[in-house]
Amino acid sequence: MRTIKGPGLFLAQFAGDAAPYDSWDGITKWAASLGYSGVQVPSNDARLFDLDLAVASQDWRDEFLGIAAQNGVAVTELSSHIQGQLVAVNPVYDAAFDAFAPAPLRGNPQARQEWAVDQVAKTIRASRLLGLDAMATFSGALAWPYLYPWPQRAPGLVETAFDTLAARWRPLLDLAEENGIDVCYEIHPGEDLLDGITFEMFLDRVNGHARANMLYDPSHHVLQQLDYIQHIDFYHDRIRMFHVKDAEFRPTGRQGVYGGFQPWVNRAGRFRSPGDGQVDFGRIFSKLTQYDFPGWAVVEWECALKHPEDGAREGAEFVKKHIIRTTPHAFDDFAAQGSDDGANRRALGLEA
Repeated sequence: MRTIKGPGLFLAQFAGDAAPYDSWDGITKWAASLGYSGVQVPSNDARLFDLDLAVASQDWRDEFLGIAAQNGVAVTELSSHIQGQLVAVNPVYDAAFDAFAPAPLRGNPQARQEWAVDQVAKTIRASRLLGLDAMATFSGALAWPYLYPWPQRAPGLVETAFDTLAARWRPLLDLAEENGIDVCYEIHPGEDLLDGITFEMFLDRVNGHARANMLYDPSHHVLQQLDYIQHIDFYHDRIRMFHVKDAEFRPTGRQGVYGGFQPWVNRAGRFRSPGDGQVDFGRIFSKLTQYDFPGWAVVEWECALKHPEDGAREGAEFVKKHIIRTTPHAFDDFAAQGSDDGANRRALGLEA
């Protein structure tokens, strides 16, 4: 068994236009000052990362990694969540997701998708060139607007959606194989890969591709009332990334899982800072350690109530308290007995 690495911090929710959040040097110093030893980097945020230079320039990569090391943190992974979302967009969301693409591409879904695929491919290549072995992303969604089975879905609609999703991702997964990078899809409502069943539907269509893996975030499972502990038992061999994000679900006589179109603070299910919600992280860290999880415990701060700086500060200590330093020997080795086949047979009342 391995000791989980961490604590790490996903920087997407903290990058901003004011110091120290507006530069790579500033934000890595800040993260280290809170006790983080790693940072997960959004590849779409130009304030922190230049994806084109990351692919093209060894000097740029050396400087990027050098600043992080000098400031006391490692780069855990790159994220292509925003670009992955645009690999597959149902037309009902065209206007909403246009904001994720460069201005010249807005209003042109085909050009937006081609840009997104190129961005994900560059993030895969940049990951290898930076010495990483996994990339976080979203799958995108074609079938999501049809999640609830009313009105009745047309026969073959879901199958066509997943066939198309798999066809779009298969070349990227093959590129990931060439570069030694696990593509870790965050299992997340709003994506077509929203739970274990939909992940399996996708996995079947990419022929069990070895690079199609999971980013495990229990908060999303709490909000859809999925057993997030058994999920690890089912998919531990595909879980290659871990977001430490908390949530709570408190249904009432007025609302449940769907939330009644309320803002986050008023929903029955809402995200909370680590330790403030209902997620049993003690069991999660135990399960992941049991299954020899190879990656980082990365705090993703999203909370409807708490200030982000407080959440980030508390999150580092929260992860440190939950990481299990694995034992090098069995606890009962002190009582071990030497034996051989003859002794074993005698102990069982058999002839030696």
